[in-house]
Amino acid sequence: MGLGVYLAALVLIPLPLHSAWVVLAFAVLGSAALATLGIIAGLWADKFDQLAGFQNFIIMPLTFLSGVFYSIHSLPVFWQTLSHFNPFFYMIDGFRYGFFGVSDVNPLLSIVVVLASFALLSALTLELLRRGYKIRN
Repeated sequence: MGLGVYLAALVLIPLPLHSAWVVLAFAVLGSAALATLGIIAGLWADKFDQLAGFQNFIIMPLTFLSGVFYSIHSLPVFWQTLSHFNPFFYMIDGFRYGFFGVSDVNPLLSIVVVLASFALLSALTLELLRRGYKIRN
């Protein structure tokens, strides 16, 4: 899907691609991390409304505080510091580096943080499934 959007965008604007491998790595790891969050939300939620709450109160704030629409250097120091604890920031920053060759932090640090976030979320998901959390017969 991402490749299709990228190719469609190329028709309208010239979009640089600094490193296809970096973009691919962050696309796969970012998708995997968000997929594990989706599984956790599905295990937690009893109703569709609870899934919306998970999206509205966890995913959206992390996304907006990640610097997806701005560089975090435009934020006050407190919010810059808080953004560095947000794994979504590292996902977005890795994509920014892959496309433009510019990043707020070292791309190697970004990939390590995203990989560690995915590993932790996967371990949590597997533990919840092992315990039979919310699995109905």
